[in-house]
Amino acid sequence: MASKNPTKTLLLLLLVFFLSLACSQPLHSEPMSTTTTATQPAPPPPPPQSKIPHAEAGGAARLRRIVLGVLFGSLTGFLLSLAFLYAIRVAILHAKYSPAIVRGPVSFTPQISPKNLHSALPSAQPLAHGPNGKYYKLVLDNDVTVAVKRLEASRPEASPSSMPNVSKSDMRRVQRQLELLARVRHQNVMGLKAYVREADRLSLAYDFVPGGSLEDVMKRVRSLQVNLNWDARNRIAIGVAKGLRYLHFECTPRILHCSLKPSNVMLDEGFEPRLADCGVSRLIASGSADPELASSLYSAPECYQSSRYTDKSDVYSFGMILGVLLTGRDPTDHFFSGETGRGGLARWLRHMQQSGDAKDALDSSVLGEEGEEDEMVMAVRVAIICLSDLPADRPSSDELVPMLTQLHSL
Repeated sequence: MASKNPTKTLLLLLLVFFLSLACSQPLHSEPMSTTTTATQPAPPPPPPQSKIPHAEAGGAARLRRIVLGVLFGSLTGFLLSLAFLYAIRVAILHAKYSPAIVRGPVSFTPQISPKNLHSALPSAQPLAHGPNGKYYKLVLDNDVTVAVKRLEASRPEASPSSMPNVSKSDMRRVQRQLELLARVRHQNVMGLKAYVREADRLSLAYDFVPGGSLEDVMKRVRSLQVNLNWDARNRIAIGVAKGLRYLHFECTPRILHCSLKPSNVMLDEGFEPRLADCGVSRLIASGSADPELASSLYSAPECYQSSRYTDKSDVYSFGMILGVLLTGRDPTDHFFSGETGRGGLARWLRHMQQSGDAKDALDSSVLGEEGEEDEMVMAVRVAIICLSDLPADRPSSDELVPMLTQLHSL
């Protein structure tokens, strides 16, 4: 049966040939001496040996050396050729997975023209009502409405979107991350539709979600403009957990959100959440932590202590969002700066739970039936577990969904 690897077969044949040459040396034996007796005449002296056999033996040795030299040279050349071909293959693969840098607007859907998007950006209207004001509503010429997120670096030289000031490897890293976000397909995650790279900013275009952000909705809840019952808040929490589970366990490679907070949770008209700004918060600073991330009240302790971010850091941010949904309080509220607030939402919830007053921490506007109140008290426990100081003590995102959906049966 023929070998499945022709290279191994050739090397084996060459090895056998070398061994056969090594074993083909002529065997020389000494002439046997015979004992002569006095009664037998001594044999005549042997005739003088001719020099021709010695010449033939020397010629054969030289021939073997020439043949071995040729074979060894051929084998060396063969191995060098293999190494050269392998180097070419590696170079081709590297070129394949290091695509050319796209310098103009990029669209991932036929509904959005790159040229149309770029020309319409100056007419974008502010969408978010928060202090950052980074989300904009943009209506294109073909009546397609998109939400635009603008990422602007505090220092232009630190921005990977700035063409002249960063290496090509950083630009490719950003481009690969954006292409990865464009492949996201989940009802609770906003996929990237297009982007525009400019000298000092990076503009990302998403589907427009008419309900606004969770931050805006909770502001209207506190001002009594909107009534958000427990069923709606629980549905929001479960949707956020499903989005995180998709990013952490179903995407290849997995995606860390890195900036999960109410302003990045968009709500449709039925209060179904969709995570925005997934994994792009660090694109504005190459090789360093996002300044906004480090100062965010929704970030885990390890983020601003060691700039270390994992999936458990996203879970901590989820715990903060769940705490906001349950209490109705904003973490920036002056209540948490005093002694009563214990210095923060996470510590206050933990104190209320330990003192047996978890029910008093709930938003009074959603208190109603006894069964719902019990579910909310158990949800406070889930939030406290997510807000553990040690990442190892927090649940994973794939555990959050069953923990929240089973509250009705507990």
